[in-house]
Amino acid sequence: MGQRLRIAGVAGLALVVGACASKAPAPAASATITTTNVSPALTSAAYFAAASSAALFAVKSAELAMERSRDPEVLALAKMRKSHGEGIAGQLSFAGRRLDMLPSASLTPDHQAKLDRLSLSGDFDRAYLRMQEAEVEQTLRLHRTFATSGGSATLRPVAELGADLTAREDAALGD
Repeated sequence: MGQRLRIAGVAGLALVVGACASKAPAPAASATITTTNVSPALTSAAYFAAASSAALFAVKSAELAMERSRDPEVLALAKMRKSHGEGIAGQLSFAGRRLDMLPSASLTPDHQAKLDRLSLSGDFDRAYLRMQEAEVEQTLRLHRTFATSGGSATLRPVAELGADLTAREDAALGD
């Protein structure tokens, strides 16, 4: 399983890089759709946009943690979040091509504001862990909701993978 996850992460990163270079527009993220207010009636496009931003946020905040932290717990979580974020982004990119959607190369305003706050934090390790606890909980709810009631048969397996990987992060944060 670990080898498959690494392969999926590498393949996902390649797909994300390719998707970012594409000129095809990403679905517009609704100003009211974030990972904090997931509703059971979440559309495929809204799920796609929110999950894409959540995956990109996981990668970018993890990269920041790898630069700023020396705490082994923070670094282990960052490594996991980065790997999972790349894997989910890759699967979103792959599935999105079937639906004529591509992940955005930018964060939603909510995720960008969180990343900005994190980068300015004086107590980085504490801020990173606290922020990831909240983000993982919200992202887990996003993926689980779409996995059980999403309208796209193409995106539901991606949401199931996202829920599985995010549940692992949630368990790691609970330790």
